Parts: sequence; C-alpha cells; structure tokens
Amino acid sequence: MARLTSITGKSQVPVEHHPIVDAIVESRGAVQGPFTMFLHCPPLAGRLAHLGAYVRFEGKLDKRVRVLAAMTVAREFEAVYVWGAQTGAARRQGVPEATITAIREKHSRGMPADDAQIVEFTRDLVRKHRVDAASMKALQQRFGDEQFIELTGTIGYYSMLAMTVNACELEAGAGAEVLHQ
Repeated sequence: MARLTSITGKSQVPVEHHPIVDAIVESRGAVQGPFTMFLHCPPLAGRLAHLGAYVRFEGKLDKRVRVLAAMTVAREFEAVYVWGAQTGAARRQGVPEATITAIREKHSRGMPADDAQIVEFTRDLVRKHRVDAASMKALQQRFGDEQFIELTGTIGYYSMLAMTVNACELEAGAGAEVLHQ
C-alpha cells in the first residue's frame, strides 16, 4: 500500500492546480501510477508530465530502445510499479522473453547485441554514474548526438519515476508483472 494517499482527480488538489490534473488526464487518459504521488506537488507533476510526454510519445528515439532503458532502470532500482508497466510495453514492442528475463535476472546472456548495448549502457549509468568512452562512442555512432542525449534523458526520467514509486512504496498496477526482488 502506498505511503501517501493516491491523488486521482481535481477534487484532491487546490483549484489553481486543476489545469495540471486536466493536462495529465488529457495526455495519459487518467491520473495513475507515479502521477498519483507527484500530484502531492502539482507544479512538479505538471513539469514531469510534460517531460514524460516527450520521452514517451514525442521523441525520435525508437520505442523499443526507450522501453529497454526504462525496464532496466526499473530493475536496477527494484521499482515494482515501473517494472510492471514496462514489461507489458516491452512485449508489445516485440522484446524477446530472453531479454526480459536477462534484465530481470540482472545479466545479459541470451540478449540480441543491440538490446545488450542499451541495457549495459543503462546499467553502467545507474550503477557507476558514468559510462566509458567506448560505450558512448558506439551509441553516438548508432544513434547520433541527439538520440544519444535523448536516451540518457530517458534513463534519467525513469530513474526519477523509480525513486518516487520506491519512496512512496507504490505497488505494481493490477494485472502487471510483479518483480520479485
């Protein structure tokens, strides 16, 4: 059970913040997941919703790459809500079960090389807070500077979500795959 009351509608925030709730509902269909916690600070929730819309829906980075990074962040932070949301998205993007299993079990065996490159980059950034020059150069060559930065920003965005759901102990959504730590 979450440590804070879930905010799911306008009646739970001051009237001056109703447009923020409306924007979140418009872009996502409902207030759910981490935004039920972020809305305890509506100005932050609004800014994160705007960033999240870019990361999730508007950026140039391939959706499969985004979901690999998000799933890896979720696993590294043991963020059960984010993991549950991302594994379903990964399957819809055609990510093989072997890759999902490898991320869950924190190894890279059995992954296609392109997937492993994203997973290892994400792990290094989260675990070591740095990446080596060879990894950066390889990703720059694969994606170009803009999408390299977009990938790095995606990792940062999902790290923020993971930290928030962990601090608030937000559990996986109904029907989502449960991450056993």
